[in-house]
Parts: sequence; structure tokens; C-alpha cells
Amino acid sequence: MEPSEKYLFKHKGSYFVQSLATPEYIDSLRDFEIRDSDVFIISYPKSGTMWTQHILSMIYHEGHRNGTESMDLLDRAPWLEYKIRNMDFASRPSPRLFTTHMHHQFVPKGLSNGKNKIIYVMRNPKDVLVSFYHYSKVSVQLEEVRDFDTFMERFLAGKMLGDLWLDHVEGWLAQKDNFNILFLTYEEMKKDLRSSILKICNFLGKSLNENLVDDIIAKASFDKMRADPRTNAENLPSDMLDHSKGRFLRKGTIGDWKNTMTVAQSERFDSVFKERMEKLPFKFCWDIKDEL
Repeated sequence: MEPSEKYLFKHKGSYFVQSLATPEYIDSLRDFEIRDSDVFIISYPKSGTMWTQHILSMIYHEGHRNGTESMDLLDRAPWLEYKIRNMDFASRPSPRLFTTHMHHQFVPKGLSNGKNKIIYVMRNPKDVLVSFYHYSKVSVQLEEVRDFDTFMERFLAGKMLGDLWLDHVEGWLAQKDNFNILFLTYEEMKKDLRSSILKICNFLGKSLNENLVDDIIAKASFDKMRADPRTNAENLPSDMLDHSKGRFLRKGTIGDWKNTMTVAQSERFDSVFKERMEKLPFKFCWDIKDEL
């Protein structure tokens, strides 16, 4: 049941990617120097993270809308916990965008000052599970578990990157009064992207005219992102993704779990998740036809 130590290491109860971080580096992030203008995108893996990175970078930087900047998402909103491309975070101009899958106890202490903005994105966990399963086939840095049932049991036990989905969402929700957080769901973004972008802009104190919002909506479509090397991860090196095994951006829809999970697996999932999920103040959409 435990994930392979070749791929993940466990530190203070959470799993991290073996090849991209060390326990010492993770601990050092508590003292990472925060600027008031820093914005953090926080999510459980496979919850719409790259989509949100793309939208935020287009809100803040015109070049990411008009195509004059070739920076991919890894450079635009880098991962805090993983030193990729040896970026010097301190030298980055403000406003800095950061991304993390970490639980609240690992993030910089300065984030709780209330001046920084956090956008927490979550997605219905059955779609997260299926997306994560397919991603594990493409990712070189995660163990590939060929049997979906085995992968699902690891997910239900939290024996994977991100740990237990329920703990991640509940943990950040419990911190809503200690951090300045906007909670968004992947499903509400899919259903009404314009309203979600306007909600993000309002939270960030950014005012965009209607034409710019239209432009962001167009460029944040799944088809556009899938065709853009800056957003489709095709520029990631072969030691991170094996593009011969599948596409990083696969379907980008709601309810794809029904194409993978059997009725028995869905019922098994509900037996573990349903009771705690019903106590969450968020409404999750389980099918593309469902209303939010």
C-alpha cells in the first residue's frame, strides 16, 4: 500500500516528490520571505491547477495574453516546494505568482498576514482520482500503478502525492480565518468561466475591461491550452514527462470518472468519502449535465 520510496518521500506526514525536493528544503519554506503582493495558487493535485495558473498569469501579464512572452506555466507561476530550473524566487519581479500542493502547515509563515492572496482550487474527487491515475502513466517522477483498483485504494488511503484529498480540503477550509483565501471549484469554472474570472479579479483587486476578459476566456479554453506549448507541458523535459505515454492535458471535463470507475468502485469510493464530503460547505458537480 505504501508508495515506492524511489518516487516519493514522507516528511511530517506528507508525501513529496523524491527527485524535486528534500525535507530540509521543505522545512526552509516556513521562513521564505513573503511580499504583500504575492499570490498563491493552492490545490490538491489534478484539480485544475495549470488552468488557474494560466488564467492568473493572463490577468496579471499582458504578454501572456498576446503571445509575446514565451514563458511556460512552470516559469510563470512556479512551484514553491519544488526547485525546478533552479529559479531564484527572490529576484522575481512583483507581483509574484506561486503554486503549491502543500498543506497549510508547510507554507511560509508570512502567508498568514492577511495581505497575501490565496486562490484555493478544488475539483470533485472522483474526477481527481481518474485524472491522477492517467497522469501517473505520463509522469516519470511518479510511480505508475497499472491497476486502477489498486490506485484507487491508495487514493482513498491518502498514500500518494497530496495525501488524502479530504484532509487537504478540510485542512485549508479550517484555515479560512487565518489566511486570505478565495475558494473556487473546477466545476464552477467549467460551467461559467466568465463569472469565475470576474470573481478572481474582484478578489485580487484587478479591473479588466470586457474585451480583455473575453480574450482570457478564449485563451483559457481547453482546446487553446492543449495546442499552446506554453500551457500543454510539451516543453517539460523527458525526465519529468514521457509524452509517448499520453497527453498531459487529456480531457478537461466534468464526470469523466464514469468512463473509468465501475459501479462497485464508485460505491466503494462513496463509502469512504461521502460522509465527510457532505459536511463540506461546497457543492461539487459530478456530471457535466448537473446544475451547480
